[in-house]
Amino acid sequence: MVIDYTNLARIDLNLLVAFDALFTERSVTRAAARIGIRQSAMSHTLARLRTLFRDELFTRAPDGIRPTPRALALMEPVQAMLGQILALTADPAAFVPETAEKSFRIGLPDSVEVLLMPKLLAHLQRHAPGIRLRLQVTGDATQLLDDLDADRIDMAFGIGAFPQGRDHHKQRSLLVGDFLCMFNSDLVGIQPPISTEDYVRLPHVLTSLRQGERGIVDDALEKLGLTRTIALVTPRFLAVPFLVRGAPVITTMHAELARLFATALALSLSPPPVKLPQISISLLWHASYDHDPAHLWLRQTVFRLAAKLEAKEGLLF
Repeated sequence: MVIDYTNLARIDLNLLVAFDALFTERSVTRAAARIGIRQSAMSHTLARLRTLFRDELFTRAPDGIRPTPRALALMEPVQAMLGQILALTADPAAFVPETAEKSFRIGLPDSVEVLLMPKLLAHLQRHAPGIRLRLQVTGDATQLLDDLDADRIDMAFGIGAFPQGRDHHKQRSLLVGDFLCMFNSDLVGIQPPISTEDYVRLPHVLTSLRQGERGIVDDALEKLGLTRTIALVTPRFLAVPFLVRGAPVITTMHAELARLFATALALSLSPPPVKLPQISISLLWHASYDHDPAHLWLRQTVFRLAAKLEAKEGLLF
């Protein structure tokens, strides 16, 4: 990228700080108080912002000011830019986990929430009680990467690899494991281990964060010249054990997650009768946060907890 230094030099960073305050407070008076200047100075700053962006940005409203469509479009990139500047200028020695007060927005599927978050939460409560997690259920890989780019999340846990990620999408594999089949033996009328014939005959519940009705099981069956019937597709892993407990269906899911559900709901487990590839959990983040002290600390904490899981319990799934 070629930097236009002439135009860049005329931009006052304080204007972006003022824009953020105006957008947040929706009041010139409150925005001025927020950043410690007089109301008249904030009014002058708003005039400069309007000139810079060639838009009214904020219009009068009964309760203060209201952002224009242009201001709404600017908000996310301005906040992301200010966050990156703060991270760039932060003192690495300033982050002390025991006393830090910070929130992290984490995107993840509910399966990973069940598997990893209890251990991470327990660790934070013991060693960094001021660190708060705000979890968001993510959709497919494209959405997850877009959320990282737009700074809607700080980091994400993803299932599998993300080959569509670009250079600024950092990722690291945390855990690798296998699959198990789960079903209600009383309703389906079979006992483990399940045969290929029964596996194909029974209707399946598919958990997928993507559109469509095809998963890796279908790829494996296709190699054998076989197909299955998918009775229900859901993006929520936590709903699956209750669907399986109440209907004569079968599902195939991450082994450790299946063990947790089977123990709680008295369901049967079986190795899949077809060969399936292993599946992994990865941690993803934007390169802008590579050297952010708090972000780096949380990533390293996650890496250590994942390593302990493998060392003590073998493969997670």
